Amino acid sequence: MSRAFTREGSGSDAVDKLPDRPVSPHRNLVTPEGLRDLDAALAAAEAALDAAREAKDDDTAALAARDLRYFTARRASAEVVAPHEPADQVRFAARVTILREDGRQQTFRIVGEDEADPAKGKLSYVSPLARVLADREEGDVVPFGSGEIEILKVE
Repeated sequence: MSRAFTREGSGSDAVDKLPDRPVSPHRNLVTPEGLRDLDAALAAAEAALDAAREAKDDDTAALAARDLRYFTARRASAEVVAPHEPADQVRFAARVTILREDGRQQTFRIVGEDEADPAKGKLSYVSPLARVLADREEGDVVPFGSGEIEILKVE
């Protein structure tokens, strides 16, 4: 039988069995809210690891340890960036409302990679759309994809 399908014995080294989650090569910019989210994720990973060790659940411990390594690294490299005042240009932590050629109006906040969730209106600062919008102002029309986007509002 392949070793891939056998269970490793219990032991403290079980938490190191999973490969680390990939860490982005980009600067780890975060909003103040993003830093709080990182702190919460770090605490949750620590609690999950403690609980898994207490339950002697090596598989869950390995997952929690991997998350703990990831969030520890992300917390250590976090660079908090507060919104710029006044918000006259699209920058990190700004909220920007755009108008697409098809008439859709969307509002996004430019945030760090770990905070990004486009469905919730949070766009990573390294995403293609955020990069195109960076340093632009209200009223600017910018090319994106096969069309154009108008910046309606920056706050």
